[in-house]
Amino acid sequence: MIALAHPILSILAGLSTVSAADCSFKGIELKGKVQFVESFPDIKIQYVDSFPDIKVKFVESFPDDCGEWQVVESFPDFKVQIVTSFPDVKVQVVDSFPGVK
Repeated sequence: MIALAHPILSILAGLSTVSAADCSFKGIELKGKVQFVESFPDIKIQYVDSFPDIKVKFVESFPDDCGEWQVVESFPDFKVQIVTSFPDVKVQVVDSFPGVK
């Protein structure tokens, strides 16, 4: 029975979610300067209207709080790629109250 449970545990261990405790995904803080790329992203995101992993507010400056992202073309804190399936993180864009709930 343990042999059957082991592969399942391995699969579940590979699934990573957004940490509400420190607003991060695999050690990457989900706040700050973000660059959108077509390849080699740090995180793959999918935009959703409901049940997001994080609510994001795009700001022009001072992206200091959880879920506040400032779009830049160079020197990003992290890079994201928009996908339509198999995202690392599901994102809902909001005008207020960004963050992880």
